[in-house]
Amino acid sequence: MNEKTTEELEKLRDLIDGVDQQLLHLLRKRLDLVAQVGAVKHSAGLPIYAPEREAAMLAKRRAEAETMGIQPQLIEDVLRRLMRESYLNEKDVGFKQVKEQLGKIVIIGGKGQLGQLFAHMFSLSGYDVHLLDKNDWHMAESLFDGAGLVLVTVPISVTCELIQEKLTKLSEHCILADLTSVKAAPLEAMLAAHKGPVVGLHPMFGPDVGSFAKQVVVVCHGRNAEAYGWLLEQIKIWGARLVEAEAVKHDKAMQLVQAMRHFSTFVYGLNLCREHADMQSLLQFSSPIYRLELAMVGRLFAQSPELYADIIFAQKGSLKAISDYLANYSEALTVLESGDREEFIRRFREVAQWFGELAPQFQHESRAMLQSVNDLKSH
Repeated sequence: MNEKTTEELEKLRDLIDGVDQQLLHLLRKRLDLVAQVGAVKHSAGLPIYAPEREAAMLAKRRAEAETMGIQPQLIEDVLRRLMRESYLNEKDVGFKQVKEQLGKIVIIGGKGQLGQLFAHMFSLSGYDVHLLDKNDWHMAESLFDGAGLVLVTVPISVTCELIQEKLTKLSEHCILADLTSVKAAPLEAMLAAHKGPVVGLHPMFGPDVGSFAKQVVVVCHGRNAEAYGWLLEQIKIWGARLVEAEAVKHDKAMQLVQAMRHFSTFVYGLNLCREHADMQSLLQFSSPIYRLELAMVGRLFAQSPELYADIIFAQKGSLKAISDYLANYSEALTVLESGDREEFIRRFREVAQWFGELAPQFQHESRAMLQSVNDLKSH
């Protein structure tokens, strides 16, 4: 590279650095404005996530980008990342308290990660939150005195037993709720143990989320819905979307959504381990989609084995779902062993037809995720 080229490049890079600094100032200004928006929402009791506003804003920015010769997806990617940061900032402002003079909120298992997350959200909303963990039962009577909500978030394997043995003397005005990923048995146990309002909740996310914005919480109604309506409204203000479901239907779906998927991931990781796979080589030669798959496998094994054992062993129906998966795997393997390429293609098309319009939709959604994975690579 000659001296003139080097000089020209340095000048252009200096100009780019200057633009980057302007971008940083604009980002700071946008985040400050978002903080003001959060304060207004807090006082008005509005949810931090407004899907209609977000969709309209993104559509407008995409159209403006196109007229400027900028790829619409570029501005959408930038804005979505900014909005994620914005939701985190809005959360720190706090939330409106929907139910004043509720009394205490007692979270059983509150020192666990999910319990701490909900304790934090309730505290940001101005509630009087108390944690009751496995070594605190000597204080249970005093903690339950005056409680307006008792929230159970303990391992699935002990949830029903705890409810049946420890929660039979709550005030009839107190709401009893749980956060377990299995709903039918805990809901039945709560209804039998407690005469007051009962509701089952299942947050469809882990405790490492930075914000409830765009997250889903499944609601399985129990008793006296009018008494816990404020709780559902509070969760919506935090930004979550509520999905109502019958407990039995929910549990059947979880056999596929959680148990079968987690078990399949466990077996995949087990196979990599038993094959003594060279992970560095796999990463070196991996496409973005395979790197994402490896990341999801690794994510599982970075977490609590007891938690995933509870999820997989929680329902007897999970065994059938996993067995059916094994049968389908064996059947597909037979096709491979026979060398029948046309039969494989036929079955592939059968599944593609079953997915219908969701297949191209998922392809579109995954494209952005895969690009993000590729962007994170370091060499």
